[in-house]
Amino acid sequence: MSITFKKSLISAGIAIFAATTFSFNTMAKESSSTNVTNNYDSYPVNNNFDNEIVVNNDKTNFFLWSPMAQEAVVLVYENYDSESPVETLNMTKNEANGTWSATINLEKNKMLGKYYTFKIKFDNKWLEETPGIWAKAVSINGKRAAIIDFDKTNPKGWENDNSPALKNQADAIIYEMHHRDFSMHSNSGINNKGKFIAMIEKGTLSLNGEKTGIDHLKELGITHVHILPSYDYNSIDEKHLEKNKYNWGYDPQNYNTPEGSYSTNPADPYSRISEMKQMVMALHKAGIGVVMDVVYNHTAIGDGSNFSLTAPGYFYRHRQDGTYSDASGCGNETASDREMMRQYIINSVKYWTKEYHIDGFRFDLMAIHDIETMNQVATELRKINPDAILYGEGWTAGDSPLPIAKRALKDNAKQMPGVAVFSDDIRDAIKGHYSNVKERGFATGRTGDKETVKFGIVGATNHPQIDFSKCNNSKAAYTLSPLQVVNYVSCHDDPTLTDKLKLSMPESAENERLQAAKLAQTIVFTSQGMPFMFAGEEVFRDKKGVHNSFESPDSINAINWNNKKTYRDQFDYYKNLIALRKAHPAFRMTTAEDVAKHLVFDVIDSESIISYSLIDNANGDTAKEIKVIFNGSDKPMKVNIPSAKWNIIVSDGKIDLNGTKKSKGGKITIEPRSAKILTR
Repeated sequence: MSITFKKSLISAGIAIFAATTFSFNTMAKESSSTNVTNNYDSYPVNNNFDNEIVVNNDKTNFFLWSPMAQEAVVLVYENYDSESPVETLNMTKNEANGTWSATINLEKNKMLGKYYTFKIKFDNKWLEETPGIWAKAVSINGKRAAIIDFDKTNPKGWENDNSPALKNQADAIIYEMHHRDFSMHSNSGINNKGKFIAMIEKGTLSLNGEKTGIDHLKELGITHVHILPSYDYNSIDEKHLEKNKYNWGYDPQNYNTPEGSYSTNPADPYSRISEMKQMVMALHKAGIGVVMDVVYNHTAIGDGSNFSLTAPGYFYRHRQDGTYSDASGCGNETASDREMMRQYIINSVKYWTKEYHIDGFRFDLMAIHDIETMNQVATELRKINPDAILYGEGWTAGDSPLPIAKRALKDNAKQMPGVAVFSDDIRDAIKGHYSNVKERGFATGRTGDKETVKFGIVGATNHPQIDFSKCNNSKAAYTLSPLQVVNYVSCHDDPTLTDKLKLSMPESAENERLQAAKLAQTIVFTSQGMPFMFAGEEVFRDKKGVHNSFESPDSINAINWNNKKTYRDQFDYYKNLIALRKAHPAFRMTTAEDVAKHLVFDVIDSESIISYSLIDNANGDTAKEIKVIFNGSDKPMKVNIPSAKWNIIVSDGKIDLNGTKKSKGGKITIEPRSAKILTR
């Protein structure tokens, strides 16, 4: 999430917080920040706490970690909307680990279908009810936890579902997708629009006969979809889906159960779980992995969140006056450096991996979390799935009490060898800075970005031919290997690439903007690291100029699938670009040493030309040498290449993987805003 998005959340009233409800704020104001932190650090820890309910054949056990609670109860309801509980259970505290427990002696089949909440007494006041922080099945709108049989949520064949094999992260080609955006348009040809199970529909076609849905993804050739937040979030009223409200989902409510509005029946706790699993399994059968966007860095509300109603104050960072610290830009930030929050993040990621077969995670505003937590996430995640992908935003949206040296920042990536970070370097250098919509970049004719693009090409590694003093965002290599960087030009935040090109090239014809888009994406897909694209870029998708579309209607956010025919040439280029990357392992090197050895830049006296070679069968490539040349200017440029028998595989906006056109080398022409790639 960008800073502008988060500020807009606040202005929209979604995440405005008062920090005065609980007495811990008063306590904090009366003491120093150090004392508050020490108080939290002294809380007893339950090292195995990742579940709040265990249903056996003849009894059900409830658990709640709440060290400072004076009393705690479990309220059991017959239905999700029952006014009064059918049972109120007093909980007993284990002083050693701060965990409360209660047991109800009732047969399993009599417990299934019921709902429950917890309630604690804190500072001599009973707080509101909460489903707890570990609710794995919930009622409509997530206010009560549901008691279900999880075996009944598994689709047929779920036990044989397998993640697609991935040799290393550089082999991943990631497609960022919002559930509604992808299927909601009236011409998508998809029946279950905006739902998880939109992805299980085969044979869907647009009104003009082009493939949509999962068939479109298979045709395009991506390896992974990155789904925007899919846990239960706060901003959509699941009782009134007819209002057709939209949100990106960066306002977490219940972290460990799917969002109800993406299911066909949010009132049925089984529906959202089963349908998300069906989606994952369908993608796996299509050879596509699933990366899930997770937002552990803040909650939709502060006071009144499940965290605050369970262990007031503990899960958040605070300023010295006791108010919430706000590095998220959404009114609060969580405290990953506290043991139970750290365990929560780690165990939650493990849960999604095991229960839902998720193949990787993208951490929103990852630098709010500490380095140690992210390293532990990487270690534990890959014990379950060695091929799991893990990356995040290496920045915050504001300052934090967490020391900079401990933050999971882009600049600290070398301390997180199993975690990748987004390259804002290559993003801004290719198209212009994200915050200035009129600013151009290398692919749109601006000079001064060449060295930063080169830095992106080498995967932010230490390369002898990069002059870091001339780089825009970073003045030093920050990765240990190209496996630690995600290259992209646009995502859900800020203008789409199409909108950015319209805004920064207002006098240019559409075909010139299409050329620039091809060049921009060619740089991304031939750079070392993981390529990442925003859904719909391949059909020249726009959002009508709305860059912060987190709650804009479908008329702004939905992909218009008629574009696939209108911009078929663009789609074919993207498809062939993906095939090109897959065909040549030279673009997917895994070590900084190999990049420095096998990627050699040519000395070109032009700010508009980047030329380099991938030499000596780089990374086992069949090509002895691959010559890559980018022309960011609006004029044809001539470049000298060695005399040899070259196969031309990319030229003037066309890709021919067979290299049927040949060149003898010498002085060759690179067309405006285009790439030329040759092999020998």
